[in-house]
Amino acid sequence: MQIVTDPAAMQQLAFTWRDQGGRIVLVPTMGYFHEGHLSLMAYGRGQGDHLVVSIFVNPTQFGPQEDLDRYPRDLERDCDLAAKQGVDVIFAPNAEQMYPPGYQTFVEVTEVTRGLCGASRPIHFRGVATVVLKLFNLVQPHVAVFGEKDYQQLIAMQRMVADLNVPVTVIGRPLVREADGLALSSRNVYLNPEERRTALKLSQALFLARDMAAQGERSRERLFAAITPLLDAEPLLRLDYLSLVDNHTLAELPTIQHTARLAIAAYVGQIRLIDNILLEVP
Repeated sequence: MQIVTDPAAMQQLAFTWRDQGGRIVLVPTMGYFHEGHLSLMAYGRGQGDHLVVSIFVNPTQFGPQEDLDRYPRDLERDCDLAAKQGVDVIFAPNAEQMYPPGYQTFVEVTEVTRGLCGASRPIHFRGVATVVLKLFNLVQPHVAVFGEKDYQQLIAMQRMVADLNVPVTVIGRPLVREADGLALSSRNVYLNPEERRTALKLSQALFLARDMAAQGERSRERLFAAITPLLDAEPLLRLDYLSLVDNHTLAELPTIQHTARLAIAAYVGQIRLIDNILLEVP
């Protein structure tokens, strides 16, 4: 496995692979891998000839009061885990390389980023879209693999490649949970034991809604009336949003027609966590 830090070197390697007829797969990450990341790599390994995993904690997607400096990092550990998944290249540039002096160009995906995380993190998706498009230009992938845990990010990147005619297929893969239901996240390492217990209420609320939908409940109002008491009862939990949205447009829905996405974000102590689940009415 190679470790490439220079963007120009990564791009030249990608051009060489393409000239040789190779099919390139990219898994974009911010590192500090967990089983969710590894599942994306395992899937990506089967989608092409060359598997690249980028590790870049992107400063332009963090707001001024967010956890850019605290975000967990361990490149040596990440490289060991990636090598075991058959990754060909770790692309790990630094911020100065990705945003050199004089940098002034950004990408915005407008409608699907308005709600959910976009409402409380107004610059977040501009930073995400910008860095992902840069990664696409540098790595030249045929396929990019994203996790469904960041569901709004997945939809925004699919919208971006469609709108800008970017020749990359963006694939979403299922969210991975711990045995007790907690959605895997690099930020889970911040949780103390009491906060971790509280964090389970997020997935428990989603599971309750999923079960209600499976039994025929379609009403947003009745779903929320059932699950919000679980969240309100936790003093360590502060809800950012709870939204029932269309799977593709992310528009808010009053009722479920066939399927919908229930998404949640909350602060547990000082740690912001997100989760979502597909609701299906028979």
